[in-house]
Amino acid sequence: MKKIINSPETFVDEVIDGILLAHPDQLRAASADQRALVRTSAGAGSVGIVTGGGSGHLPFFLGYVGEGLASGVAVGNVFSSPSPEQIHAATMASDSGGGVLYLYGNYGGDVYNFDIAADLAAAEGVRTTTVLGTDDILSAPPEKAATRRGVAGLIFAYKTAGAAAARGEDLDAVTRVAQHTVDRTRTMGVGLSPTILPAAGEPTFTLDDGEMEVGIGIHGEPGQHRGPLETADEITDRFLTEILGELGLTEGDRVALLVNGLGATPLEELYLIYRRAHRVLQERGIAVHRRYVGEYATSLEMAGASLSVLHLDEQLTELIDAPARSPFFSQGSASPGRAPATDPEPTAATPPESGATAAGPAAVRRSPAPGRLREVLLNAVARWPQHAEELRRLDAAVGDGDLGVTVSTGAEAVRSAVGALPEDAHPAEVVRVAGSAFAGGNPSTYAALMGGGLVNASLALAEHDRFGRAEAALLARRLLHRIQERGGAQVGDKTVVDVLSPVLETLESASTEHASAQSLLDLLVERASEAVHEGAARQSQRGRASWLGERSIGQQDPGSVALLRLLEEVRAAL
Repeated sequence: MKKIINSPETFVDEVIDGILLAHPDQLRAASADQRALVRTSAGAGSVGIVTGGGSGHLPFFLGYVGEGLASGVAVGNVFSSPSPEQIHAATMASDSGGGVLYLYGNYGGDVYNFDIAADLAAAEGVRTTTVLGTDDILSAPPEKAATRRGVAGLIFAYKTAGAAAARGEDLDAVTRVAQHTVDRTRTMGVGLSPTILPAAGEPTFTLDDGEMEVGIGIHGEPGQHRGPLETADEITDRFLTEILGELGLTEGDRVALLVNGLGATPLEELYLIYRRAHRVLQERGIAVHRRYVGEYATSLEMAGASLSVLHLDEQLTELIDAPARSPFFSQGSASPGRAPATDPEPTAATPPESGATAAGPAAVRRSPAPGRLREVLLNAVARWPQHAEELRRLDAAVGDGDLGVTVSTGAEAVRSAVGALPEDAHPAEVVRVAGSAFAGGNPSTYAALMGGGLVNASLALAEHDRFGRAEAALLARRLLHRIQERGGAQVGDKTVVDVLSPVLETLESASTEHASAQSLLDLLVERASEAVHEGAARQSQRGRASWLGERSIGQQDPGSVALLRLLEEVRAAL
């Protein structure tokens, strides 16, 4: 791996620090960890627009905070969701009395964490609405369009919704504009070489020399066609065949056209794609009203490109033409921001402290007979990261390869937060703090589901001073139900639910011969292992793995394996 960085651990924080130092007239931090950013000015009473997602995609997300665009952003680690707390901070700083629209890509971890942030904002009297970008047409068939990923086409929604907010429309109207734009936008892309996550140091996927992959995602998610590299015109024709077929464009229609580079594609090659697209549309009597060519949504050093088309009508044409300005995007004559009298002092780029939300020892509830929950959990999570490489490899085969990092960083956050609790901390406190720390340690779909589920499950333990088999069953039941509620997975969908379900059944029905904790854990590990191996023979029905279709058969579910390995470490710790 060759990257111009200082350290993988401080990469994102140093990037944000550099951006804030370079553009103090347009952006400011809205949280102590600088992971929530807002534009420097906003009209009183106007609607706020908050976006967010993982780092590694500049100028995506962060680059569209500015005049006539979004008002705030929450920034996650590379390819990982921002935390609910970071989204909440951006929300509160963006609200000027008109409410806030959440406008972001349709990725599981982002959805879960934005939903939690919406709950937090509602508790403080701030109304939010949500519109998800779903423009990546090859990530799901038309009948499942609502499950599609959001990629470069989301920029059109930033532009139109931002213009609607800038002219004073209310939250419901701005939300309708954003949804209308998403509904009329389609994107298709091709990948030529992989990206490398700084923390992992290895490619997210592999392609042979002379190969391309059509439909690949911006995190390296598998596409729908892999084959010999085609010419620029042939690739563009592939794009247009799919896009025009879905949008139903006819002679006399107008479009906005965006040709996007994924990070390592020369601008010259992007203009070849634009040339072909423009001429094909022109031949069909379709006018290109607005055109954008360049890097708008990247994936670190991935080579490749995407084509986005927005089918304009009168309303969207007026909004797409409105002026806008951010450090990464400029159109028309949007008013410039005001530079401070002096440059801000440099801020040390240090990662947020793990478990910062955990209460200190003096504030937590204690138990007269807490048992060994805290001790065993600390020992288990200390050993859990030794499986990170296995989890990375499994996740790279069916997803974006970040589960190993999620487990490593999350385990360290749990160890730090739970370790700060007193030895006699109440079981509910231990579970709550562990869940909160895991969810925020390296936010992702898995972290949000498991961490948020544990926080919810901790409520059920409030009246239980001890932690035994009955309490473990209660925790497992609440965790399972919360994950199903948030993620929508059922038993058999090939997710962590397939392991949690038999674990719960075993906890609730184990015979007296498994009365000892060690014997019970032996049985739990056995049941979980069986579920993992049985699940490998099924096709994935949820999450990014489901986009593989039949190609997911034979692959173990990474999240299920992660839970199995944690159970094994709990057994070893006991």
